[in-house]
Amino acid sequence: MVLTMTLVVILLALLLAGALVLFWKLYTDSVRRADEALRMVEAERARTIASQASLRRYEVAFASVSGRGELGEQVLVETARALGLREGLHFTTQTDLAGGGTVRPDMVLLVGGGRQVPVDAKTSMACWAEAVETDDERERLDALRVHVRNIRSRAADLAGKGYQRWADAIYGTIMFVPSDAAVVAALDADPTLFAWLLDRRVFLCGPTGFAVAASSALFAAAERTLTADVEQLRSQALAAHRTASNAVDAVNLSSTHLQRFLSARRRELDALEGFRAAVTPLSEAAASPGAIAPIRRAEEDTTAMGSS
Repeated sequence: MVLTMTLVVILLALLLAGALVLFWKLYTDSVRRADEALRMVEAERARTIASQASLRRYEVAFASVSGRGELGEQVLVETARALGLREGLHFTTQTDLAGGGTVRPDMVLLVGGGRQVPVDAKTSMACWAEAVETDDERERLDALRVHVRNIRSRAADLAGKGYQRWADAIYGTIMFVPSDAAVVAALDADPTLFAWLLDRRVFLCGPTGFAVAASSALFAAAERTLTADVEQLRSQALAAHRTASNAVDAVNLSSTHLQRFLSARRRELDALEGFRAAVTPLSEAAASPGAIAPIRRAEEDTTAMGSS
């Protein structure tokens, strides 16, 4: 009986020890999983903080005209380069048109003949983004109305700057918006917006409309290159014509001098021939041992050289 009790106690002790080991293993596993979950939460929190900071910087940038200008100009330049335009050839950025620094559009398209098209890219997109993100119809309409007011306000500023006085290719200004959907949404929200903008010579366009306007710069650059090539060819042809004319004049002058020389030479030879004929009787009377040698003429030398 005592032995049986001892075995039972030992068995219970072993079971308790096994249970303790199993419990410790489960505890350590749970602690490890909790630590891993905590690390994941901390990492996600860090990413959220970073995203919020980036969003705040984005909001601050778009809250000011200068910030919108920097971001809008970057999108505008990238759009122009994607269309195949090259800076310095097809467009310039931050060009001081008036000379005093007050008239400086984000971009100037070069469309030939000294004509330029100013492009502004400072339109706010924040309200349109709110209209796209919300699911509430009333909030969406309110955001679009504010979006239209922002466009009108910016257009009024552009009309007051009078860019067309220095960049008169279209006698107005292109207001670039980096989204065609934002342009369509504004025009749909306010049917009178388009005519209102045209009255102020402000042309609202997204990337698609800008591509149409930018194609004129591409064609103008090609025309300028072709014109420059034609002018260069014309200049070279004129220089060749002048060189040929000078060469012909030099040959004619040389021929004139040569003919005069030959005429004088013939008269000289005729005079010598007459002198020789007059001296011959005297030579015979003087009983000279040999006759005077005949005078060699240039025609005879030329014939002798040709025959040899």
